[in-house]
Amino acid sequence: MREVLASSPLPSTVAISALGGVLGGSVASLLVVGFTEVLKAMLAVISRQDTWVIILVPLLGLTLSVLVLYRLGLTSEMQGSQRPKWAAKWRSFPPGAARSHLTDDMVTSAGVEERFPWRLTPLRLLAICATVGLGGPMGTEAPAAYLGVATGSALGTPWRRLLRPAAVGGGAAGVAVLMGIPLVGIAYILELGRRHNAPLNVERVTAALAGGIVGWLLNSYLGVNLIRLVVPKEPPHSFYQAMITALLVGALSGSITSISGAAIYQAKAWQANPVVRLALGGLVLGAAAVMISVIAAPSAAVGPGGGAIQWVETATGASVLAVFAVDILRAVATAASSAAGGCGGLFVPFLAIGDLAGRVFAPSLKVPSDLAGAAGAAGGISGGYHLPFTAIALVLSQGGPRLAVLTCLATVVVASFAGTGSALLVDRMWPRGLTDVEKKPERDPYSF
Repeated sequence: MREVLASSPLPSTVAISALGGVLGGSVASLLVVGFTEVLKAMLAVISRQDTWVIILVPLLGLTLSVLVLYRLGLTSEMQGSQRPKWAAKWRSFPPGAARSHLTDDMVTSAGVEERFPWRLTPLRLLAICATVGLGGPMGTEAPAAYLGVATGSALGTPWRRLLRPAAVGGGAAGVAVLMGIPLVGIAYILELGRRHNAPLNVERVTAALAGGIVGWLLNSYLGVNLIRLVVPKEPPHSFYQAMITALLVGALSGSITSISGAAIYQAKAWQANPVVRLALGGLVLGAAAVMISVIAAPSAAVGPGGGAIQWVETATGASVLAVFAVDILRAVATAASSAAGGCGGLFVPFLAIGDLAGRVFAPSLKVPSDLAGAAGAAGGISGGYHLPFTAIALVLSQGGPRLAVLTCLATVVVASFAGTGSALLVDRMWPRGLTDVEKKPERDPYSF
């Protein structure tokens, strides 16, 4: 009996977790809304320009991102006259850090948020503005979660007991206020933390719940529309059609996004000069943007993928091969942008890539295009980002007819298996060393 009582969370720790989640979530949500609105305004300006501007400006953004991270940013090993004194904490990255990859810091600090390098946030925000704001094919969800965790960590630093719940709540709130769905923000931050064996205990879940609800309430109160999701309006015509849709859409969306993700991690493990990475990645990105502009429309080549979805929804004469080609090229562009040093997320691009993959099968299967797109988008998150529970939360939260929801849930399962198999195949063909995120984590004595 004593052992049970000792292992049970005390009411005071749960209350502190809720308080920290509300504190971190409130401030983080406001910052995420403001920052995302800036990115949306920048993207709106870029998308209205001529084709050559749409193609060249994202390349300029990648260049600026690399300059910010590798010229303004310094290595902590630099000593003496090589490193200005004022830059000791705000500009110095650890040796070997993947400076453009936001998820790495969130994963490696999960469960030990006092180690989160929140002082690097201003530098990273500049790189995000350069990449995402100037039209790079990367998303806003990782910046939202990163800004949320950083805000919570910074707020909680003076009060050590509030630090971890504030960071967890801030991360959940950042995604929840962006998506307008609390369950997605909660599942995202908790499932991402499991990659570092962060404990799934009552305190951590409470902080995530508090932050996710706060983010959702602020999204509703402010009336913001930061991201567009495709919701299925019409169900499949039969159970057999639903089963075939789930199998085909799940296999394609999970495989394409998983291969894209594996390519990105391969590039992250590639020890090359940032200038070389920028030159090769920029060349591939530029070529992909030109081809997308020719096959579809210039707007389909810019941004996280909303323009591509809008094109496929409004294009009356788009063939299946054209949709498939744009899907592959969008995956190539996102991988190239990340490899070149772009700073942004993969969640939203994988939503778009999965959506396009689903619509490839819509004509032949005679299923509604919005159902195929929604199923493919959920499959992209499950297979490419390897966050199946977050994908399930997305499907359940966005709703739709019952059979359509079941089809999307089945697609998530199929995509998870397809994504895992594709990733294993890529790793077997091109072995790579473990990154810092994948190495066995160090745990401290206390659990939360």
